Amino acid sequence: MEPRTAHTTCPLCEASCGLTVTLDPAGIRVRGNDHDVLSDGFLCPKGASLGVLHEDPDRLRTPLVRRDGVLVEATWDEAFAEIEARLGPLVEEHGRDAVAVYFGNPTAHQLGASLYLRPLIKALGTRNVFSAGSVDQIPKTFATGYLYGDAATIPVPDLDRTDYLLMIGADPLVSNGSLMTAPDMPRRLARIKERGTVVVVDPRRTRTARAASRHVPIRPGTDALLLAAMLHVVLDEGLADAGPAAPYVSGMEALPALVADFEPERVAPHTGIDADTIRQLARELATAERAVVYGRLGTTAQRFGTLASWLVEVLAVVTGNLDRPGGLMFPLAAAGQPNTRPGPRRPFTHGRWSSRVSGRPEVMGELPVVTLAEEILTPGPGQVRALFTLSGNPALSVPNSGHLGRALESLDLMVSVDVYLNETTRHADVVLPGPTPLERSHYDVLLFQYAVRNVARYSAPVVDSDLPPEWKTMLRLASIAAGAGDPRDPARIAELDRQLADAVGALNRVEPDHSLEGPERMLDVLLKAGPYSLTLAELRDRPHGMDLGELRPRLPGVLSTASGMVELAPAPVVADLPRLRAVLDEAPDRRLVLVGRRHLRSNNSWMHNVKTLNRTGNDCTAQVNPDDARRLGLEHGDLAELETRTGRLSVEVEVTDDVAPGVVSLPHGWGHDVAGTRLTVASGRPGVNTNLLTDDRFVDEPTGTAAVSGVPVELRRVAAVSGA
Repeated sequence: MEPRTAHTTCPLCEASCGLTVTLDPAGIRVRGNDHDVLSDGFLCPKGASLGVLHEDPDRLRTPLVRRDGVLVEATWDEAFAEIEARLGPLVEEHGRDAVAVYFGNPTAHQLGASLYLRPLIKALGTRNVFSAGSVDQIPKTFATGYLYGDAATIPVPDLDRTDYLLMIGADPLVSNGSLMTAPDMPRRLARIKERGTVVVVDPRRTRTARAASRHVPIRPGTDALLLAAMLHVVLDEGLADAGPAAPYVSGMEALPALVADFEPERVAPHTGIDADTIRQLARELATAERAVVYGRLGTTAQRFGTLASWLVEVLAVVTGNLDRPGGLMFPLAAAGQPNTRPGPRRPFTHGRWSSRVSGRPEVMGELPVVTLAEEILTPGPGQVRALFTLSGNPALSVPNSGHLGRALESLDLMVSVDVYLNETTRHADVVLPGPTPLERSHYDVLLFQYAVRNVARYSAPVVDSDLPPEWKTMLRLASIAAGAGDPRDPARIAELDRQLADAVGALNRVEPDHSLEGPERMLDVLLKAGPYSLTLAELRDRPHGMDLGELRPRLPGVLSTASGMVELAPAPVVADLPRLRAVLDEAPDRRLVLVGRRHLRSNNSWMHNVKTLNRTGNDCTAQVNPDDARRLGLEHGDLAELETRTGRLSVEVEVTDDVAPGVVSLPHGWGHDVAGTRLTVASGRPGVNTNLLTDDRFVDEPTGTAAVSGVPVELRRVAAVSGA
């Protein structure tokens, strides 16, 4: 084979780096694309592993169907026939809400899956839709939805022009960013430090905290208290000035009363941050020439996630840092962005329906995933009896996962679209695999909406595949769900795809190019309808991407609230303030609390079966501060037991001052020691499943999002130091 080089996009995280792939007899080599318009040659260990991931012998290459209790290989026709034979009678007897859908984060990183997800859900006709978002970012989209009018209208830090960056609960040097597509964070943070200041507020001294100008430890779950106190200082000291955004802002006059009780002196005992430091942070933010607050998983996946997310946005407004260079700005994506679509837009709302058992409200067409187990296990009309999972591993990612595992075992039918037989798909009756990242085309329809620079990049498949792409699999499933013809008939699937393209074209007022098919045809429509009027053909001629310019002010056109203004005090958000205010009247919580952590070579549970990323040693330790270790009689390497209301597990202790006193840190996404999986590498280094400890009753109340950070936990020694 002659060596061949191609350019592609890394789909493994939100950084969306451009890669150069070389194929030759020696194997597949991956490096950063030095000419890429966004990533400029940057490459992290995960991206470098794409060749190994492509060749992983554990990846499924044929469907699996359960026969006599065992998953065995089957043909595609046999797999779809099994689903068709079982789904129809189940829906006929119990109704469409007897079916649930769960989709994981990888869905957003696949062009076909992201564009064909909603048609499949519509065909299933169920309101029981769940995703990884409600253990991740839903509080953020909830807050911004009510502030700006659309849940997808989320401003991002203008990293390349800011002088002062305050990061709360974020570790982008490890995660590569989240709700912020920004490759090469090491370089970007270094340049901010050259111009000004980077401050990290986090209960752990993370990789990002070590690289920052300053690290401020905080008690997990108290970010909203800190942010409310900072807002109190800005307003009380006359530092508020909305700047250029002022003509488009409503609700400024309501803010002082809303945060009147959150004086730094009252907040300090609860956050572990002294009042002088709180005031200093507020003054620095308000007086910096160009400043921005970036809050991520630590602020959203906690019991006050909505309020913390809201306060991040409000601080940007009142310090004059919304919609201006160096502050929070709204990207202008080339394709698929709701706030660029022609015609009127319906303002964001939630609670159009609720979960059957606990009455948790719908947000963005989804129910909180903490309710999934009870929806399966609680008898009565509407009980979930069938589940479709799409590129997700809820058995590891959902709180009280032991309870969810028991629920999955009780289903009448489970269908999974996934490339591995993992902790979740081992419960399925049918597993449908898909191509590797190198075998499919790519365009980041969603992630470019949150990019710190406006860009567009399309990647064609690098190698051919003998597997059908996910979009065809999802169309076949939609055909079965809707009773719309034989799902094994290619002509019928092609007709369904054409109808879908025509519908997307009509919505966007663009005639589809029917010389294309599948996601390429839909992407071409979205590009033509976008603000730059691009075509897929243009992007195909630009393998390094197109640079569409720096972020620019977009108010008021980006807004779709009923008032046409930025609504600073939306009732569904501020209604949760009494719950936060009540904390001030309680004694400061001194219990140990659990937080997660990420590793640069890991991505949730996705990458643990990649040999080049799965190092020797134990990354899955319980990190404990030396003060707590002495108090509890623990030494480095001891085996200790962690226990909460939902479960207990034994784990090796790592004593380190990288975590604040009162904090126990355990990475999530591990626990690869269950029977029935085919994960040779991961099962050899299984770690423990932290979601056996997190609590499905411990949630952000407005959204029902799981609070996996700040969970009270008991810790005790059970064995002596390793090797002692």
